[in-house]
Amino acid sequence: MTRCLLTIMAGLMMHGTSWAQSSAGSDAAVLEMREAFRRNDTATLTRLLPSVANHPLAPLARFWDLKPRLETATAPAIRDALGAMAGSYWEDRLRNDWLLLLGKNRDWPQFEAELPRYRMNDDRQVQCYALMLDAAARRKPADEAARATALLWQAQRDADDGCSTAAKAFISSGHMKAETAWMRARISMETNQPKAAVQAVALLDPQWAAIAEGIVKDPGGYLDEKITALRPRTKELVTLAIIRLAGQDLPGAIQALQRKRWAVQLHEEELSWAWGSVGMRAARSLQNEALALFANGQDRYMSDDQLAWKARAGLRASNWTAVRDAIAAMSVPRRSEPTWVYWSARALQALRLPDADNQARILYESIASPRGFYEQLALEELGQTIMVPPMPAPVSAVEQRAAEANPGLQRALTSFRLGLRSEAVREWNYSVALHNPGGLPERELLAAAQLACQNSLWDRCINTSIRTPDAQDHVQRFPMPYREAVTKRASEIGLDPAYVYGLIRQESRFVTDARSGVGASGLMQVMPATARWTARKIGLTDFQPQQLNDRDTNILIGTAYLKLALDDFEGSMPMAAAAYNAGPGRPRNWREGPSLAGEIWAENIPFDETRDYVKQVLANTTNYAAILTGLPQSLRARLGVVTPRPAKVAPNLDLP
Repeated sequence: MTRCLLTIMAGLMMHGTSWAQSSAGSDAAVLEMREAFRRNDTATLTRLLPSVANHPLAPLARFWDLKPRLETATAPAIRDALGAMAGSYWEDRLRNDWLLLLGKNRDWPQFEAELPRYRMNDDRQVQCYALMLDAAARRKPADEAARATALLWQAQRDADDGCSTAAKAFISSGHMKAETAWMRARISMETNQPKAAVQAVALLDPQWAAIAEGIVKDPGGYLDEKITALRPRTKELVTLAIIRLAGQDLPGAIQALQRKRWAVQLHEEELSWAWGSVGMRAARSLQNEALALFANGQDRYMSDDQLAWKARAGLRASNWTAVRDAIAAMSVPRRSEPTWVYWSARALQALRLPDADNQARILYESIASPRGFYEQLALEELGQTIMVPPMPAPVSAVEQRAAEANPGLQRALTSFRLGLRSEAVREWNYSVALHNPGGLPERELLAAAQLACQNSLWDRCINTSIRTPDAQDHVQRFPMPYREAVTKRASEIGLDPAYVYGLIRQESRFVTDARSGVGASGLMQVMPATARWTARKIGLTDFQPQQLNDRDTNILIGTAYLKLALDDFEGSMPMAAAAYNAGPGRPRNWREGPSLAGEIWAENIPFDETRDYVKQVLANTTNYAAILTGLPQSLRARLGVVTPRPAKVAPNLDLP
């Protein structure tokens, strides 16, 4: 640990005046407190706290000191600590944790006293507790509070206390229907969150929890044993079993749904949801029969996620009626997303409906912009190209000084200087987005982004600048650090530097020491095994995985692998990007089937992360090309057409 601290301390004075200043001694104490917090060493935390009282990160130190003792601390002690952290992210973080604890302990007087001081207000459990109390105190109509609680509960991924407690209260009072709990169970079962599904069922009757747990373990066995489904609860349990079975044995789930007893005994809504779940599984597997499975149910009873996959299956099959109908059945928020606005317009044009071109034009115009993937495609549908938008007015000296004086941004800069990246990112994000309702206004966002860029905090520069609702500063949004190294290397191996930059921006946001949860490292987020293989391939002798954190080595190996992937996929940027993210074996399988326009192929990528990744990389690439060349660009030209691999072209099966 001492060597680690010395390494960090050696770099403390490397940055300019934008970094908040503090003494080396108190810096060392802060870093020692961080290590003590990780060890849950409360004695060391309490001992060191006075030595950092005047440090810019004193609020963070206070958080570290009190967080491990939160369950045993007195309310006055907690409030004293909150007062000492006033205005910081750590004040609101500790308050958030305390509110959750107060809710769990059903200490409603303390909860209600503290809630108005909670600025972030982005914790769903806290929101659910608050809605329940608002309804109980008649500050909000109970029906309205119950509807809001249902939305929050359905959005929760894991089993929780806050929203489940509020839901139980509203179900008991008659303001929330049992169907809401069953829907929560369905969604949880479909997304492989069985604990949350069982919890939802248990809210209706604790004795049903054992049945739900049995369904989780053996859905097929439950369906085989069940002959009748006359009662509402049995119909729902059968539906849950089919949903669970679809995730384990899709043919078995289809066979179960085709049994006459379920077709007769289940209601149309339950059948439609089950068929939607089965259809979604088939669509995610790129099976040709997916649309036929969806057709067994009614769109109006299917979830937004199911309808999205029905639309994707329709795109893959060139069935524009299915695309149109699926999007039309989505909730208003979902069908208002640029993805579905774009495909709704394409469906109108493909079906040649009356006034289709005019309606499609209105839809395209509502999203057309260089901002993102479908926004760029909408521009091209309108006959325009992707160009660098006009720059906003430069940040003034007054605006810049205000950003430099922002206490939250200063704390974030200090945290970055000390190597506390996770803590720094939280403080920065809170300062620009959550400290004030709605976040910083546009000009202040541009100034904050410029401050980040000046300090080579490229991820904060990008993520802050993209929050501006109108102004588009592409110097901030699409920075090009290490330009000489990237362009030189790309030119040497025949890669488009815009493609390399587009990928790096998505992979690491230019954080040279970035490390993913699965072990990928550096600017281009290369996995150690992939790096060793690529190093051997390009003749880089004596390579060691720790070299991936060296900028130039990471660029050397990352670009080499990207070029090998691009060559293996006959120059297809979408497929090479998918290979970079998910490995080459998957896009090799995904390309087998009908020839598809690149945007349709990308939208049908089964993995949510990889689908978003490919679209982001290609949109980034198009914007970087516009910046690098100064010329109008086309996203569609980069997407091309994805076809099955030609029979005479052998894949590079060594490519990891």
